[in-house]
Amino acid sequence: MSTSPSSQSSQPTNQAVPTAHVPTEGLVSPDRVPVRRALISVYDKTGLLPLAHALADAGVEIVSTGSTAATIAAAGLAVTSVEEVTGFPECLEGRVKTLHPAVHAGILADRRKPDHLDQLATLGVTPIDLVIVNLYPFTDTVASGAPFDACVEQIDIGGPTMVRAAAKNHPAVAVVTSPGRYEDVAAAVREGGFTLAGRRRLAAEAFAHTAAYDAAVSTWMAAQIEADDVAHATDSAEVEASGPAAPPAYVGVGYERLASLRYGENPHQRAAVYRIAGASGGVAGARQLHGKAMSYNNYTDTDAAVRAAYDHGQAVTVAVVKHANPCGIAVSAAGDVAEAHRKAHACDPVSAYGGVIATNTVVTAEMARQIKPIFTEVVAAPAFDDEAVEILSTKKNLRLLLVEAPQREGYEIKQVSGGAVIQERDVLDAAGDDPSTWTLAAGPAADDALLADLAFAWRSVRAVRSNAVLLAHDGATVGVGMGQVNRVDSCKLAVERANTLGARSTGDAALDGSQQEKGAVGGADAAEVLGDSVGDATPAPQRARGAVAASDAFFPFADGLQVLIDAGVRAVVQPGGSIRDQEVIDAAQAAGVTMYLTGTRHFSH
Repeated sequence: MSTSPSSQSSQPTNQAVPTAHVPTEGLVSPDRVPVRRALISVYDKTGLLPLAHALADAGVEIVSTGSTAATIAAAGLAVTSVEEVTGFPECLEGRVKTLHPAVHAGILADRRKPDHLDQLATLGVTPIDLVIVNLYPFTDTVASGAPFDACVEQIDIGGPTMVRAAAKNHPAVAVVTSPGRYEDVAAAVREGGFTLAGRRRLAAEAFAHTAAYDAAVSTWMAAQIEADDVAHATDSAEVEASGPAAPPAYVGVGYERLASLRYGENPHQRAAVYRIAGASGGVAGARQLHGKAMSYNNYTDTDAAVRAAYDHGQAVTVAVVKHANPCGIAVSAAGDVAEAHRKAHACDPVSAYGGVIATNTVVTAEMARQIKPIFTEVVAAPAFDDEAVEILSTKKNLRLLLVEAPQREGYEIKQVSGGAVIQERDVLDAAGDDPSTWTLAAGPAADDALLADLAFAWRSVRAVRSNAVLLAHDGATVGVGMGQVNRVDSCKLAVERANTLGARSTGDAALDGSQQEKGAVGGADAAEVLGDSVGDATPAPQRARGAVAASDAFFPFADGLQVLIDAGVRAVVQPGGSIRDQEVIDAAQAAGVTMYLTGTRHFSH
């Protein structure tokens, strides 16, 4: 006999839901509820005074707390302090203000029930029709690096309680948590109150707001506990016995929808873009200067491109990404972003067609003129020259995004069935990411120029999907072997792409050299970007010869390395750690190929 997991539960499954104490039959929620009394208690006072004036002009009684009440009174408007309502002073440095039955009975009374109204009359409590609250800036305080106790002090108690109470009682009460809703409040008050549908919508927003707030607090607190456990380990043996520091015991994230997308990764999938509640910046919060709306794949590719563009520290970097993989990454020693773009594009002009370009510096007019003939989905940067925007805005479908530097710390969350796997972001800060820690395993030691190329290749390979092998020369990728199921194929692919894709045309340049845009055609002849007048008559160079290679994980056998050796690769950096390391090292030594071991792996699934 088989049993299902649910049948094995120790919890009774046939108990009735306990609703007898909550009579709901016959209740009818009114559509519009006039706003006669409003409670306002806000930390962020953006838009407060125009709102207060609108309420006062409509004859609404304003009840308020602390600095909010003082701000309203200073503007010459009538305001009732919460102390007058409760008969109890604000105390404990403002920790206790609104946590009182005289406040919460006014918010929570179900006015569809005569006995609730009778109790209000008996208790002398006046109902509250509108609650306007925003919360202490907990996440901003944490982000500022404030000490533990200062962060704890910014955990709001009364605010979330009022918000949840008002949201629960939305049949009678409207609740607003964002200054962005204040114009809606003024309009609703003038029209006789919020509709029931409007109050339900506001309630949903309010519950999402407090949920995100609680998730931020609980996640932060769990992280502090984990950090304390590590800090209090008494010796290295204890630390080793306990294993590496674990992610927090609880991780919660609140997401706010920014916009619906036409569809997801495929047309039959619904999709939207969200941001972490209270956060700004990043790809989700990018400012779009030009072009049509972003798609699901635009967002994911742009995120990968921006991350790759910032993997090289302060060096001026350009990354070109297609389907989550780089088709070119390059740095400019001279700090010339146009040069970096030329080098990145030259890696794989074929795949750059329809790709995403990202840089960690200002897009110049020169770079813009190079991009213009290339069919590109997105250009993302922290800034654009005015002339660059003017040039690129002639491409009606090209999206121009102002994107701040990405957050490089924190956790990545990947959903799996029934839950998620969570890990720290890979930010190239492991011990083995510093070339000074590398072990020379074979061949002659690298000079400064060769070591710089190896370091570039090592940092670049992090951006390639796992089982990655990347070839580089002179601060630029020349061949990328991504995401294969074995490392031999990754090596073959990197070599093949290095030796066949250079100076290739994507077929979008006219034969006479003039640029044409015809529907889906819109890439660029590599010669146009690279300034080669010969154009596609130039044979593709054998770029693997003399290049350096980076592998994101060890070579399990020497066969993959042999592919690189046969192609003329002169130096390799890889993590090491295989039981056959010596076989791989011996192959490099026999070929006179320099090989460094990092001891660090950079899978990117």
